[in-house]
Amino acid sequence: MSAAAVAVFCGSRFGARPVFQEAAREMGHRLGQAGMRLVYGGGDVGLMGTVADATLEAGGAVSGVIPTFLEAREVMHQGVTDLTVTDSMHSRKQLMFARADAFVVLPGGLGTFDETIEIMTWRQLKLHDKPIFIVNVAGWADPMLGMLRAAVENGFAEASALDLFEVVPDVATTMERLGAAIRSPVVDDASRL
Repeated sequence: MSAAAVAVFCGSRFGARPVFQEAAREMGHRLGQAGMRLVYGGGDVGLMGTVADATLEAGGAVSGVIPTFLEAREVMHQGVTDLTVTDSMHSRKQLMFARADAFVVLPGGLGTFDETIEIMTWRQLKLHDKPIFIVNVAGWADPMLGMLRAAVENGFAEASALDLFEVVPDVATTMERLGAAIRSPVVDDASRL
């Protein structure tokens, strides 16, 4: 069986607090040490670059996926194990999904929110049953989690929507949960997306 692969969604900026970059660095190191392949957005900037560099430093493999129009904007990472350039954001997300056995959400902005909500929606629609972990570093995800709870409270989502993901407080807990969750990865039909 090939090594488990984990897609990490995170910011192309560093954010306002050093703890965000520390978490991205720790995530990369731990993935590399655990022999798990990192699948990420292919950039060499912000938390994206940090998690990729840390995975490589720890001896891990990194698969970057970046759309053509972001090659220069996100300064495409030339040092990753393999890099795929796609024709659109949508095909980027489809490929990241197809290559991953689980998803980890670190601090980020609009792009991170977009990826997170889409992968949750696909799970709600039963297009996959891969685990999704939101790492709530220093409470950064609290507003997003509040929005999701408000959708349920206001009748726009079933309470079960809150079971589509797991909130974890830190990287160490994330790695424990990943180890348990992806021992037997599920193969999904990515063509359904």
